[in-house]
Amino acid sequence: MLVALLFSKNVYTASLSSYYTFYLIDKFHVSVPVAQMFLFAFLAALVVGTLIGGAVADRIGRVPVMWVSILGALPFTLALPHVGLALTGILSVVIALIMASAFSAILVYAQELLPGRVGLVAGMFFGFSFGLGGLGAAALGQLADMTSIRTVYQVCAFLPALGLLMVFLPKQPARR
Repeated sequence: MLVALLFSKNVYTASLSSYYTFYLIDKFHVSVPVAQMFLFAFLAALVVGTLIGGAVADRIGRVPVMWVSILGALPFTLALPHVGLALTGILSVVIALIMASAFSAILVYAQELLPGRVGLVAGMFFGFSFGLGGLGAAALGQLADMTSIRTVYQVCAFLPALGLLMVFLPKQPARR
């Protein structure tokens, strides 16, 4: 379940990282430098979200952070393909902050579920899930070639709905 959650997060963020400039140029007819400034804001928000997510998870718990970070982004991802340029920039930063906050919480949660298996957990979440995210982004590139870049963003909007899989997670392990 945790890998599926990271898959949805990684595919979404990989697709935004890879195709965001093309999306902005196609939909809003902005210049490349302007599109790259939007991309920079999105990527910076990913870093900030990751840092904030770890601190918040330490205070309120990993499971609430995971719920909010995956499902909490859903209304924003659903709105993103349907708003203007200014709101697209704002929403992409909000989405990045929210979705990135899950990573450290999911990683520590997995390590608590599998104590003594730090290498396995790290390999699954850093290697395997990022690789799946890259493959998903490549598949979305194929979809963009067959349809349009706007279609990719309409499809990606539903990826955070995979956060509903968290219902199947065991209760949060006791802290040591």
